[in-house]
Amino acid sequence: MKKRVAILGSTGSIGTQALEVISANADSFEVEVLTAQSNADLLIKQAVEFKPNVVVIGLESEYDKVHSALDPFDVKVYCGQKALSAVVENENIDIVLTALVGYAGLLPTISAIKAGKTIALANKETLVVAGDLITKLAIEHKVNILPVDSEHSAIFQCLSGEYINPIEKIILTASGGPFRGKKKEDLLKVTKKEALKHPNWDMGAKITIDSASLMNKGLEVIEAKWLFGVETNQIEVIVHPQSIIHSLVQFEDGSIKAQLGLPDMKLPIQYALGYPHRLPSDFQRFDFLNYPNLTFEKPDLETFQNLNLAFEALKRGGNAPCILNAANEIAVEAFLQDRIGFLNMSDLILDCLQKATFIKNPTLDDLINTNEHTRNIAKELI
Repeated sequence: MKKRVAILGSTGSIGTQALEVISANADSFEVEVLTAQSNADLLIKQAVEFKPNVVVIGLESEYDKVHSALDPFDVKVYCGQKALSAVVENENIDIVLTALVGYAGLLPTISAIKAGKTIALANKETLVVAGDLITKLAIEHKVNILPVDSEHSAIFQCLSGEYINPIEKIILTASGGPFRGKKKEDLLKVTKKEALKHPNWDMGAKITIDSASLMNKGLEVIEAKWLFGVETNQIEVIVHPQSIIHSLVQFEDGSIKAQLGLPDMKLPIQYALGYPHRLPSDFQRFDFLNYPNLTFEKPDLETFQNLNLAFEALKRGGNAPCILNAANEIAVEAFLQDRIGFLNMSDLILDCLQKATFIKNPTLDDLINTNEHTRNIAKELI
């Protein structure tokens, strides 16, 4: 039988690539739900092509436009954040791909877990903000969380058949972004146009800036802790400019397993949607002869402080990663609006970590309040 898929954030980079995967594997998948925050035109186009049962547009002002366009196609249309969390409970859904950007993915993912849906997780912030809560909920409701990020998908693939063997160390690879090798003085006047030029990956604006500042890798460190049940000192980051080795796992006997491939997000998306089966594809194949030199470097934590801030937030625990994430989302937004400089993002995040109220054992309500409180602090600091 076909897997029935809900894609939260279908108009973003991951969502559009997921629909390409589904289109190429029409015998294996069908689209049940599509959602978007504000891109009504693309959502309508996707719904006409894939004919989901339900679509949700987050921006209420776009509801009439979407509803009118899809009424002839017998597609149910809802709007608003509450609808987003409610729609994932639909009994016709087999797997929910959470491809929303940032904190917005948290509450819909919780709703999907409580409804017993398999989660294909492309929204790392969900585990950054509420890793302990999410993992406990997944265990309680017997829900699988399948990673979609290329690094965590790589680790997940390396662990296939190894579940009785303890992990000694996880090694996350980072491309280094567009400013690899630069020092602080080089980054004082970089523009958003320069920061948005990633050397290897084609991604949305927010994650591209996070990659340039190495915050994306910091968020992935926190996500890895919860996905794979390891301690902070078992996670290492190395810079691998070619982005061919997507991550590695070292076991207690010293053996290291790695997953390799060209930088193409459709591969980890397809692996998560098709799991436990590997579906055939026509993706471009990696050829070692085209990459005779694979190189590795230590990350520069002095220049790129965000990675270090993420490690420190993870060590501190409690709501510190939630504070980190909220401050970073405001910092990236301000940088993209030319309101602060590239290096000011780290300063803002550090200030928020120092000023926001720390809670050792936060509830969901505590995390919701922490997110709002931190955003207000960040905006005032700006």
